[in-house]
Amino acid sequence: MKTFKLLQTLSETAGPSGLEHEIADVVADVWQPYVDTITRDRVGNLIAIKYGEGPEPRPRILLAAHMDEIALMVKQILSHQGNGFLRVTNVGGVDVRHLYGQTVVVHGKRALPGVLGSLPPHMLPPDRQDRPFGYEELVVDVGLSLAEVETAVSVGDFISFRQPLRKLQGKQVTGKALDNRASLTAVTLCLEYLQKRAHTWDVIAVATCQEETRLLGAYASAHSQRPDTAVAIDVTFGKGPGANGENVFDLGDGPVLDIGPNVHPGMFNALKDAAKALEMKVHVGTHNRASGTDAFGLQIARDGIPTGLVSIPLRYMHTMVEVVDLTDLERSGRLLGEFIARLDDKFLQTLSDGMMEKGDSKR
Repeated sequence: MKTFKLLQTLSETAGPSGLEHEIADVVADVWQPYVDTITRDRVGNLIAIKYGEGPEPRPRILLAAHMDEIALMVKQILSHQGNGFLRVTNVGGVDVRHLYGQTVVVHGKRALPGVLGSLPPHMLPPDRQDRPFGYEELVVDVGLSLAEVETAVSVGDFISFRQPLRKLQGKQVTGKALDNRASLTAVTLCLEYLQKRAHTWDVIAVATCQEETRLLGAYASAHSQRPDTAVAIDVTFGKGPGANGENVFDLGDGPVLDIGPNVHPGMFNALKDAAKALEMKVHVGTHNRASGTDAFGLQIARDGIPTGLVSIPLRYMHTMVEVVDLTDLERSGRLLGEFIARLDDKFLQTLSDGMMEKGDSKR
């Protein structure tokens, strides 16, 4: 499987948080050759199951990578000299400083390409010329009359960003929604890896919805699927100018394994052991409260699920020019596949007994 082409397909597909049906269709097509069943639940999750080879009832591991992306929403339709313009608000953690000059798609009764524009600096008063535009100054212009806009668009319609995936140097690429289509790519590569590796456990791959706004998909899928363990796959901060220090990682230098309140120590250690078996370099990230990922929703479902967290370094998070290294996606997929292939009928008892935590905590 060509990693760039796969990520390109996923990245360039629209999937605002709360309107994920288009990206869910694409993921379903991509995952179909590698799994035994694919369903969708009532909140919008895409759930694929690959059966293991152990005797029934088999233990189940859930892999969660969210498919939604930050976006905008129409909050007002404006009229100016017979033309229609749209005022917007954010859906998820959109940084308003990055919006001016972006191209978008308005998901109304039909898809409408548009641009986010405002007054040029020459027409602004001096006290506003050197500061970023805010939502009250930006408009989406789709090039239509007010009557045409009112026919095609309603308040509450979603707006996605329009940005192609581009190659940089080496194996680095840039585009929109790499948070978290990079992780969907890694899960796909894991499923491909498992075509050639026997595994005892059932694998539940979930493209979760609405992570950027409320972790809804993680809560719902962990509750309904009743996995014995789970791993969330997401992005983390990549090093660059001004981005250094703790919990910031080099692109292309391997996956990041998180440890903290949302991660079971036994899952963390088992993922480290899988990396060691592959002779794969990994890094350790930490969180001292909630991780801000699907791991939180997975961990607290029902009576608690032992959860791990695998992260992919990414620069310029929550912008339209996010950057990842394809090497990290490929290694993350192999790591997940190897981890699953190593799961046996004693693993749950090992977690319960705390043997792995005691054995590995001194490393």
